[in-house]
Amino acid sequence: MNKENLPVAALLKSFEQYFPLNHLERQEIPARFTERSVKRRGFILQQGDICKYFTFIVSGCFRQYAIDENGKEHNLQFAAENEWITDLSSFYAEEPSGLYIEAVEPSVVLQIKHDDLLYLYTNYHKFDRNFRIIVERKYIDLQNRVMQNISVTAENRYINFMDRYPNLANRLPNIQIASYLGITPEFLSKVRKKMVHKN
Repeated sequence: MNKENLPVAALLKSFEQYFPLNHLERQEIPARFTERSVKRRGFILQQGDICKYFTFIVSGCFRQYAIDENGKEHNLQFAAENEWITDLSSFYAEEPSGLYIEAVEPSVVLQIKHDDLLYLYTNYHKFDRNFRIIVERKYIDLQNRVMQNISVTAENRYINFMDRYPNLANRLPNIQIASYLGITPEFLSKVRKKMVHKN
């Protein structure tokens, strides 16, 4: 397989963990998805814009965040290689988003527009099944995150973060991880030191 097909190959491989695509379905991928390179701190979504794409991450890492009325950032989600990221509400309702999606490091993605995704849903039911699982997993992640924020200590939230994002701890600045956990960077340092002493 030549170099130009590597992003598509990564996407096809990701579908294999759900419902693998047949030859005809695989041929739709290059026609419906657009490859894009995103620089570090580049945006694929900004507040007030309509989220036009469902994005598969081939390489790199993104964060999804909101900014409150005091100008403070709140990280809601991280996504790296072989994961998906979008604002589901804005994407499906085609309404302005309240979120930002920003590259934490240089990244390569494959993006599909709303109309193209609906086309695949209608004409190839396996895409509908695959994306249903993807969306369900995102919903479960969100549900678990909400439960952790109201019932779990900061130390356990950090442990759960390490379980959820084992490959990202060394790729994300402490301030980003702390924002995701709902604590200050200083408190995160204390949690880490406490865990080191425990071990």
